[in-house]
Amino acid sequence: MKKILRIVILSVILILALSFWWRYYFVFGEGVKAGSLNFFVKKGYVFKTYEGRLIQDGFKSATPGALQSNEFEFSVTSDSIASILERNSGKNVELKYKEYLHTLPWRGNSNYVVIEVLKAEYGTKKSNLPYQ
Repeated sequence: MKKILRIVILSVILILALSFWWRYYFVFGEGVKAGSLNFFVKKGYVFKTYEGRLIQDGFKSATPGALQSNEFEFSVTSDSIASILERNSGKNVELKYKEYLHTLPWRGNSNYVVIEVLKAEYGTKKSNLPYQ
């Protein structure tokens, strides 16, 4: 009887561990997004995480004749990537990310976690500001 109970308990623990890994650590997808870095902040009450938003230009909209702006909200776990993004606010950036099924408090508020900054450059528009 003890042997059967031990096997059942170990099986339940194994199933719970696998489901936890699947839900929070399984990488559902990877990809690259490009656009203008709208904002990048460090925030949180207990776990301070880096959060950002990328604005992607678009032409398809539900309203005829209107332009649509796609927003890509993401989290960053690496301090080195965060420092690069902090210096490139307002620039056009190209980000490589991983998509998880669910969030964890210490990983950020988004399912999308940026793992690399591929490119950061100013847009093609020239500014009329005298200090640039």
